[in-house]
Amino acid sequence: MSEQFVHLRTIKSLLGGVFLFLSFALLQGCGEETEKTAMVRQAIAIESSDECHMCGMIITNFPGPKGQLYSRGISGNMRFCSTRDMFAFIVDPENQHNIQEAYVHDMAVTPWDHPDDETYIDAKKAFYVIGHGKKGAMGPTLASFSTQADADAFVSSEGGSVYRFEQITLELLVSMNSLRVKPSLPQTSE
Repeated sequence: MSEQFVHLRTIKSLLGGVFLFLSFALLQGCGEETEKTAMVRQAIAIESSDECHMCGMIITNFPGPKGQLYSRGISGNMRFCSTRDMFAFIVDPENQHNIQEAYVHDMAVTPWDHPDDETYIDAKKAFYVIGHGKKGAMGPTLASFSTQADADAFVSSEGGSVYRFEQITLELLVSMNSLRVKPSLPQTSE
């Protein structure tokens, strides 16, 4: 074997090693960027002056669960005064395939009148009650829960029906006014 052939083979091995190292480093870097991006796309505290992305109303002025989401093509976090407004954005055909992350309050662990910013859950995994008697911003809203058991308990006390994220449609949102539970009149004794 010639000395030149051995030298060429050594250079190829070194270049192959360098290429392998750079490829691994690039892949590792991409993974870290994805993790950093995901860490940034989380529910954030709603400030007293934050306005609803759909209607422009001040979010903290209203009771009931709120929503937040991230969508491709829109920079930053979009916040909503109610889960109903958030879903109105989500089910719009122009938006539905661009939703990256969405968050709602877990109403089993936070007060209805002033939901706590520490109680946001993944909206795509939540259970929703529609047709209950509680008010949100501008009327009926979707009560959101992290478990089926909590949603069922809410239905037992407040009325309504349980739905999953993928079951929420524009038709269902439009029909929410007619699905509302009528409060029962108190019994009078004669």
